[in-house]
Amino acid sequence: MKKIHTLLIGMLLLGALSSCTSQKKMAYVREITSASADSINATFQAQREAHIVCGDMLTITVNALDLEAVETFNMPLYSPGQVGTDRVYSSYQLQTYTVDKDGCINFPTLGKVHVEGKTVSELKDTLTFEISKSVKDPIVNIHFANFQVTVLGEVARPGRFTVANERITILDALGLAGDMTPYGKRENILVARESNGKMQFERLNINNASIFSSPFFYLQQNDVVYVEPNGVRAVNSQNISLYLSMITTLGSMATVIVSVVNTTELMKARNKN
Repeated sequence: MKKIHTLLIGMLLLGALSSCTSQKKMAYVREITSASADSINATFQAQREAHIVCGDMLTITVNALDLEAVETFNMPLYSPGQVGTDRVYSSYQLQTYTVDKDGCINFPTLGKVHVEGKTVSELKDTLTFEISKSVKDPIVNIHFANFQVTVLGEVARPGRFTVANERITILDALGLAGDMTPYGKRENILVARESNGKMQFERLNINNASIFSSPFFYLQQNDVVYVEPNGVRAVNSQNISLYLSMITTLGSMATVIVSVVNTTELMKARNKN
């Protein structure tokens, strides 16, 4: 019986040690300390603005002190007045412009404007310069209407997420998706990105501080993040019935062994008496 007790204690200790190891592997960027922060900042680059690409949807509004002067640069939304009157009211609506295959948008009064490859700031400067030719001190506001990223795989809430401020890191994206499950590979996260008509792929190790210097740390519009399952998930999903059967068999064998040992000990005790 002492041997069996020793074996059970050993198994419990082994399970506890493996649990600690697993928890350690689940921690993000483990090696970051105050001493290593300086070396990280030496290579870290704050996000540059996203560049406009074909298929992007932009919301653009133009304002000025003289609202009548900018009317031709905004598409008004007309609505009828009260019943029995002929008055028509107009108000500015949030206009959305889709970047066509040639990298252009069709902007009121200005016509076709090439926007592909520009940042939002650069496009603001371009439109402000052109509108200033006929309007005093115009104010141009531009935002992405479809800045989205997709997070798939071993996360709590996989899906497609819209980013309001056009700035998102790989950590932000995982947060939007409810974080990785315990079954996600933290050292092998795949980011897929379309750039200049070609696909780019990068694998990030979220346990390593090198992610902060990766050009994929900041995500771009339409990026796809995929968290691969680890070996434990593969076992759970593919061989669960086999392993359940094995566990049941081992449990039955252990029960039989304990019963036999107890019976043997009882017989020895009777023989002594």
